[in-house]
Amino acid sequence: MNGVPMNDAPHLLAEDRPDFERLLDAALRDDTLRTVLRAPGAPPTDDLRAHTLASADRVAAPAATEYQHYLRLRENLRTTPPAAGEPTAPGLLTQLRSANGGAGLLPVLTVLTPILAWTAALVLLLLGYALRAADPDSALARSLLTAGWLALAAGVAAMAVGIVGLILTALRDGSAPPTVPFPPGTDPELAAELDDARRDWQRALRERALVPHLTAAARAGSAPALTGPDDS
Repeated sequence: MNGVPMNDAPHLLAEDRPDFERLLDAALRDDTLRTVLRAPGAPPTDDLRAHTLASADRVAAPAATEYQHYLRLRENLRTTPPAAGEPTAPGLLTQLRSANGGAGLLPVLTVLTPILAWTAALVLLLLGYALRAADPDSALARSLLTAGWLALAAGVAAMAVGIVGLILTALRDGSAPPTVPFPPGTDPELAAELDDARRDWQRALRERALVPHLTAAARAGSAPALTGPDDS
């Protein structure tokens, strides 16, 4: 338990249960545990997951030291007034993505750049072909046609790059754990310390709580007997 008695372990707060559930799902996908779960007599994965969620407080107790440290830092950060001073201008990446993770400038640019390039290509090509029809040897017509085809190619390239970027962003955001939201003006050092504490708790929760618990329950072959609901 790393120095924290079972009865003194803090209850898992509702805002931290999504982290618990996400780490539980990741632990159930672990190759070692899946091998144990395939053994004869092992409980079904869904039953093991359901009973582990019902016993979240007790299962998470071995990571109580890290969790208490994380909660203390989070509470201190929430009660600490933001530092006074002039607001800083958002960086480029902040401007490209909205604060709530929704649509920002990046998706807008991804859509607008090909449209503008193709519009310019259409105008240039129309003018170029019109001038060439009037004067087949016109140097201006050749220049307009060249520029038009280049603009068309640039639009296609911009669309391809934008699609790849959006796919990579979606994959990254889907796999990465959500970060703790910080109010404007938060001390960057305190925010970094809180993020470190959260990662330490999640690591302890997985390595010292979830994986040992799930492995023991799977080998015992009776998830309800080992993972009954919390009494609290």
